[in-house]
Formats: sequence, C-alpha cells, structure tokens
Amino acid sequence: MRKLWLFALVPLLAAALLAGCSGKTGVSKEMVAGFIYIGPVGDHGWTYAQDKGRVMVEEKLGIRTIYKESVPEGPEVKDVIRNMIDQGAKIIFAGSFGYMDYVEEVSKEYPDIKFLHCSGYKMTDNMGNYFGRMYQARFLSGLVAGMKTRTGKIGYVAAFEIPEVIRGINAFTLGVRAVNPEAKVYVRWTHTWYDPGKETEAAKALLDENCDVIAQHQDTAGPQQAAEAKGAYSIGYNSDMASMAPNAYMTAPVWNWGPYFIDQIKKAMDGTWTPTSYWGGLEDGIVDLAPLTANAPEGSQEKVDEMRARIVSGEFHVFGGPLKDQKGVIRVKKGEVMTDSEMLSMGWFVEGVVGKIDTGK
Repeated sequence: MRKLWLFALVPLLAAALLAGCSGKTGVSKEMVAGFIYIGPVGDHGWTYAQDKGRVMVEEKLGIRTIYKESVPEGPEVKDVIRNMIDQGAKIIFAGSFGYMDYVEEVSKEYPDIKFLHCSGYKMTDNMGNYFGRMYQARFLSGLVAGMKTRTGKIGYVAAFEIPEVIRGINAFTLGVRAVNPEAKVYVRWTHTWYDPGKETEAAKALLDENCDVIAQHQDTAGPQQAAEAKGAYSIGYNSDMASMAPNAYMTAPVWNWGPYFIDQIKKAMDGTWTPTSYWGGLEDGIVDLAPLTANAPEGSQEKVDEMRARIVSGEFHVFGGPLKDQKGVIRVKKGEVMTDSEMLSMGWFVEGVVGKIDTGK
C-alpha cells in the first residue's frame, strides 16, 4: 500500500485507506472514543476509576478520547452523545445505569456508531453492555470487616435500592458472617451517588449507633473520613482510597476498566466488534480488592487469599446455598447457586442485614 514507485497517486490512496480502517497494530488516529461520566473525575471513586481506564486507552492505543463529567441521568445525556458524535466519536462508553434508556434510543439513530452501556441490560444491533462481578470483591472485603469489628455492628452507606447495590450489600454481609457469624450489617440509604455531605452524615449516624467499621457503595471518601474522625475503621469502594482516610481505611473493592475499554476499542478498529453483554470477575482483573493496609486485622490477608483462590477456581460461589433472607426464609437451597439473571435482579437482603428496601413501588 505504500510502494515508493507509485509516486504521488499511491500516497493519496494510502492515506484514504488508513483513514478508513485500522491496521494490525490496533492503532488508528481516526478512532475517537467518548466517555460519559455521572460524577467529576476528581471524586476518587466511580468516575475516577473509569477515567483511569480512559487514560490507559490513550496511553496504550494512542487514539484521541473525549469525555464529559457530571452528566445527570436524564434526557440531557442524549445531547451529550450527539455532541460527541459531532466531534468524531466512533465508540461511546456511557458510565452509569440511569443512562440506559437514552443510550438505547440514540443508538437507533446512529447505527454506525458503537455504544457500550455500563451496568445495564439492554442491547441493540450497535449497543452492548458491560459490568464486573464486584460482588466477588465485596465478599472479600466483608471478610476483612468481619474480622476487624469488635462491636459486631458494621455500617454500610448505600446509594439507591437497585439490584447492583443490594447485591453488593448482600455479598459483603456474607463475607462478614463467614468469619463472624453473629455480626450484622446496618444499612443507611442516601439516594445519591455523589454527595459528600449526605454520605458523611449517613456514616455519622451509623457510628452513633455503635458501628465500628463503615463500608460504602458511594463515590466519595466521606464515609471513611467520618469513620476516621470517630476512631473507627473503613472499607472503601471504586479505587484505593488509603490516602483519604489513612487511619481508618483497610481496603476497598476496586475497578480496573482499562483492559476492557482497550479490548472493545481494538475490536471496533479491526472490524470484529459485536454487541455483547459482558460480566467479568476476579479472574479477568476488572474487579479486585485493593492492597490491605496496616489497619486490617491480623490474619485477614491469608483469609482473603484463600477465598480469592476458591472463587477464581470456581470451587466457591458467593451466592451459593444455603442462603436465607432477613426473615429466615431459605432463598437458595443447599447445593444450588444463584443464576446470573437472579443476581442481576436481586431485590432482597440476606440474613444479617439490618435495613429495608423501599423501591417506591
């Protein structure tokens, strides 16, 4: 395609070909990837972890990326998507559950653009979805919390009553009670993903109820900083937050989005991309547990390592029976394992959780 003896004509043809496709190297300067975030990139949480993945895309693939932070989960996301397409985006990652219906709608308007929606379930001919089995890392973090608590009361600051959050609370509680069968997990809802004030106040209320470890499904370090101020301990989320509450923080379930983003963009560039529903786990590295700090209890690293190996090998399933709900009713029988569909639609708390689920229905 670049033979020197073709002088002027072939360089023009070559340029045209290179503009329209990517080579085996996986690098195309014409590929532009767009990323839409629910919060600010400096939240040290959910959005921060996603943006680390975007930066990895630029570093590894050498392509141009664009992003928009703090986009509400409403119809305005459609305008953000269209603007990104006007800027040349060929593949767009929408990073929050509430974007799903709007991404689906716009995907039908632009059949040549590839869309990927995080944490949802809808698909079209050019829209896939992706998420990670964070419940596995949540379970591991529960082991640490269960071994640390002295009061037997662990607080959990939670965002919304949706299956993703409920599943995480349940997995965490199962981890806690695997090492501390009498311990309980107390849930406070904030009904926000990113609100440092509300998150901090919810944690303070739990601490006032004698919880001595605080966990969270929130996007800031507010709950952990509240724990530190009280002389308690914490489990973070999304990214390693050790520097945010160094005297309280023990570990955190964390996301590693970069390899998945890179894989999908490479497939889009070489023409092999198809919409799929991806749900990777510890074995893929998309979810993990951040390194334990000196605040973690003695023996917890060994327990985490043991259970991680059993989860990855398939020997142990976090949601394997017997499992009871809050009322003591068997929900999963001994020898059975919840299906992906059942986990993705989870709407009940396991035994050991103190709190209510109000979906507004």
